[in-house]
Amino acid sequence: MNTCAAILQLLVAVAFLSIPLVRHRYGADAKATAEAELERQGVPAGVLEANGLRFDAGGHETYAPLAVAAVMATLAGLNLTGNSWAEPLTWAFQSIVILGNVLILHSQLTAATAVTTAFERKGDPVLKRIDVPALLKAAENAFPAWVGALQNLRHTVVFAASALALTAVAL
Repeated sequence: MNTCAAILQLLVAVAFLSIPLVRHRYGADAKATAEAELERQGVPAGVLEANGLRFDAGGHETYAPLAVAAVMATLAGLNLTGNSWAEPLTWAFQSIVILGNVLILHSQLTAATAVTTAFERKGDPVLKRIDVPALLKAAENAFPAWVGALQNLRHTVVFAASALALTAVAL
């Protein structure tokens, strides 16, 4: 069953690698579209960067998924070689991946509320007047339609493959 767990962990790794790849390829377009939306709303240019709102593959948007992919690939290697650490580490890290993906999914579903709240907390009148749902929708529309399907597939793969990998090492 260790081989099965390893294959599933490699699927999770690939799923996480898709995040920075898509952001790297289409993030600049999303940023430009978001800035155009802000201009339409009468908000000065540069407010996104000044407040750390990004759509590209910079910072944690790259490092976190790459780290998860590296951990999953390492676990896959341990499972393939029958290492005695494979089972306990699979239980620990696969569980963390499931919880982390829950947080990712939650942040995606509540992005407009979270960004609106963050902007309001800053007390900047320019930020308070931004129509955040329109801003995020504009950025989302800059990504090809298949990216939404990929995102759903990624979540499905991460949840299902992680649960199955845990089951495989338990048998």
